[in-house]
Amino acid sequence: MQIKEDIQNLLDDVTSYRRHLHQMPELGLEEKQTAKFIRETLQSFGVKDIYTMLTTATIAVFHGEKPGKTLAFRADIDALPVTEETGVSFASKTEGKMHACGHDGHASALLGFAKYLSQHPEVIKGTIVLIFQPAEEGPGGAQLLINEGLIEKFGIDQIVGIHLFPEFPEGVIACRPGAMMARNGEVTIKVHGKSAHGAQPQQGHDAILAASAIIQGLHSIISRNISPLDTGVLTFGEITGGQAMNIIAGQVKVEGTMRAFSDEAYDIMTQRVKETAEFIAQGYGCHAEVHFNHMYRVVDNDPKMIKALEKVAGDDYFECQPYMLAEDFSMYQQVIPGLFFFVGTRNENKGYVYPLHSEKMQFEEKNLLRAIHYYVQLIEKLNIKEAADD
Repeated sequence: MQIKEDIQNLLDDVTSYRRHLHQMPELGLEEKQTAKFIRETLQSFGVKDIYTMLTTATIAVFHGEKPGKTLAFRADIDALPVTEETGVSFASKTEGKMHACGHDGHASALLGFAKYLSQHPEVIKGTIVLIFQPAEEGPGGAQLLINEGLIEKFGIDQIVGIHLFPEFPEGVIACRPGAMMARNGEVTIKVHGKSAHGAQPQQGHDAILAASAIIQGLHSIISRNISPLDTGVLTFGEITGGQAMNIIAGQVKVEGTMRAFSDEAYDIMTQRVKETAEFIAQGYGCHAEVHFNHMYRVVDNDPKMIKALEKVAGDDYFECQPYMLAEDFSMYQQVIPGLFFFVGTRNENKGYVYPLHSEKMQFEEKNLLRAIHYYVQLIEKLNIKEAADD
């Protein structure tokens, strides 16, 4: 892919934006300094239509003179509670917080795109809406914005989003039609038993023993309740309980995550987790409370928008496998057609091989120009009638 010179000229700008944001990571719905920087940067381009939502969300709107759709481009802006170990000169200045998922890059690419649109209004068809969204990592800024009327207020027809992705080499644009990322939820199981002296177990009901049996029983759901042609994941990563080594535990809490590529499989898992935990607990003389935090939906790419991406990406396009990772971009796709794709950042020569959420995750800013390039190309392609009707 040959990036146009006027986009290549944005490299110093997006590098500066990214490194500034990288040093000031803020968690979901706390991104006040991040939002201030984004708004001041947009104003420096001469952008007039800038809106605030959810305190830290920023919406920038560009109206073109040519007819066309209202296309939205979204970047998430929040960081993670991770202690950085990259050793770069522009490392996080906030202990215990880091842009370990590339959101600093997403926001910087969208700022670069905003500058390009300001300098080249002739490429705008219809209306372009740029969404700098907080809280992707939680509690889910996309749904909060939808609840606040984002889609209706700006009349958005379609939405585009990206994620920098270190599993793919630099230059690769990876995507797939349909389900690309999983629906996810959190599971908390509280097992209530009866405490007793460890030397007199017959006088109690052992919550630890019951919890152990519940965990083993729940893992049969994937192999016995979900179709072999479907997929799901149940992972329990935290268990707490008990008072002392010689006391039968009266309470245990088990916490985990569940994911699936279809609502049907997810609903089956939800039902069976509740039933299985409750029945097994009863068998041990205990009681189980099961609570779910249903989070994001399946990232389900619109086939017509995929065709547009394939055409503009050409040989750089790669149809990837589905990933059990989750993304709140999926919530927009419940309302309007959406396209979400990966921008490869892996560079083994420079050691940029660490996964998302790693304390060592890094990338080269030149990859942000690829995002800007495809944003610009998609304005044209998504407004061609064949892109909507093929």
